[in-house]
Amino acid sequence: MPISPGELRELLLARNPEFQRLASEHSRYETQLEQLTEQPYLNSEDLILEIKLKKMKLRVKDEMEKFISRHQREFGRI
Repeated sequence: MPISPGELRELLLARNPEFQRLASEHSRYETQLEQLTEQPYLNSEDLILEIKLKKMKLRVKDEMEKFISRHQREFGRI
């Protein structure tokens, strides 16, 4: 029976240091974004930082999805 992407994500999170690092980095960017958007006013530097954080968060998410896809194929061969 094939493993679902969600189950694979949990498995990788529990056992794979590289995936754990990516998840931690993604979470850190999310936290920074939340703190930034809680401010009542964003100056131009804050707006630039917000854009950079969103791009970095998306890049990490894409890496995580590629990681999951790569491992999904490996589990499919077992």
